[in-house]
Amino acid sequence: MTSASSARTFDVRHVQLARAAFAALAAIMITFSPDHSAVVGMAVFSGFAIATGLVLLLAVWIVYPAGRRWPSAALGGVTIVAGMVSGLNPVRTVSGFFAVVIAWAVVSGLIELLAGVRGLRGIRARREIAPGIVDARPVVDPGPRSDSRDAVVVGAVGLLLGVGLALVPAGYSLQYTIEEAHQTLTLTGITIGVGLFGAYAAIVAVYLGIAGFSPRKDAPVTATAEAPASVPAEPKDPA
Repeated sequence: MTSASSARTFDVRHVQLARAAFAALAAIMITFSPDHSAVVGMAVFSGFAIATGLVLLLAVWIVYPAGRRWPSAALGGVTIVAGMVSGLNPVRTVSGFFAVVIAWAVVSGLIELLAGVRGLRGIRARREIAPGIVDARPVVDPGPRSDSRDAVVVGAVGLLLGVGLALVPAGYSLQYTIEEAHQTLTLTGITIGVGLFGAYAAIVAVYLGIAGFSPRKDAPVTATAEAPASVPAEPKDPA
């Protein structure tokens, strides 16, 4: 019996590779940009977030089966909203960068982490389908464990980004001199913040790129329509 997911043209690996590509583009733009101001940081984040959010929302219809769509829908919605807000000129300030990116990192990280944990644990229900027989099939097929594990890792990295940005003083400023170059430069909080986002994008790009190209094992079939999985019901206490 062929599952619905195996018949799909696109699967989770395509979503991971698309996300990796946009994250890599953001990391490259920040790494090779001499300007780490709030305007540049918000512009890069806005493009990254809108593109990633569109991929996640498209995946709701073309990748994930019914019952497994809520993480992609929630993550895509939150990411697109963050990208659109960061594109507004009044928000492209130092405080705006920290507020928007921290909020997005925490919320999206929690969503992806929760989805991954639920997938690893499985969503099972025990219901009596006949006297003495209990149906132990999953309510929703959680998909391959590797996909859930990847979601846990990316979600945790997102939370780390939020925590790291929250620890950076937005008004921080330190002047230092490079004697060899005879230059005096200033290290600011926004420079550190934009750099942290660039590091996050680079880590996500590498991890999701590797995950997207890694071979996958088919998810184990827990039950079929012809032979539902069932276990004997636990005897009831006569008392």
